[in-house]
Amino acid sequence: MRTSPDVIVYETKPATEWLLGGPVQKVSPKFKHSVMQRELGARLGLWARGRGRVGPEWRFWVQPAGEQSRYLVPDVGYLAYDRLSRESRDAAEEPHIAPDVAFEVLSPGDRALHVAHKIDVYLRSGTKLVVIVDPLRRTMRTIDAAQERLLREGDVFEHPALPDFSLALADLFAALDE
Repeated sequence: MRTSPDVIVYETKPATEWLLGGPVQKVSPKFKHSVMQRELGARLGLWARGRGRVGPEWRFWVQPAGEQSRYLVPDVGYLAYDRLSRESRDAAEEPHIAPDVAFEVLSPGDRALHVAHKIDVYLRSGTKLVVIVDPLRRTMRTIDAAQERLLREGDVFEHPALPDFSLALADLFAALDE
């Protein structure tokens, strides 16, 4: 645990996030969760070269307007270089801005209330897109300021927050069958 005058940071594995006014340790990931996190990170990482940073379990300090800063740890986060330059390596360790895109992979133990809270906080903090991946149902829910969409295994994921990135969900979910 690290402390400062106004904030306590819980250093745990799995990570602890600040949800609904208090610390909540992330659900311990299972194999399907791990596979989805690996696949998303690998595919986004290749696409992001020269565009920004991609990382799993990356702590972001987010701050909705008029509220206290708190930390969230997306399963996979993307942050564009135009928001935090390539040269800002130290600041990238724990960015004090919301990710451009936050991917959350559902685990059986995730509480719907916590997931909904994270979506709300991400969006109010400046995240352009939140993606909820459900490996059990083989669906992907995309949420931005304008709309929410449910994609199924036969669909292709594309969004303006990730220009020129395209991912066939059948290819993503096929990794679960290996």
